[in-house]
Amino acid sequence: MPYILISTQIRLENGPTNVGDEFSDPAVMNYLGARKTTMLGNNFSEYHVDDPPRLVLDKLEKIGFRVMTMTGVGQTLVWCLHKETE
Repeated sequence: MPYILISTQIRLENGPTNVGDEFSDPAVMNYLGARKTTMLGNNFSEYHVDDPPRLVLDKLEKIGFRVMTMTGVGQTLVWCLHKETE
């Protein structure tokens, strides 16, 4: 999968960071040390890490991902990353 969205709440810049959904690449999620959780009342799962977004971005850069864009949505910060396919 060439795209990843990561996000965090504005008051939680030091973590945790949401790093994927239930369809995310398991190899990348394992590399990040992410755990898959389903919040009570949701019918979908998400991957989370305790690291702050800066460390997650550094790790993803090491395996070829680049930030395409970043934005704030309400109280949430969101980064979109892309990895070129061979």
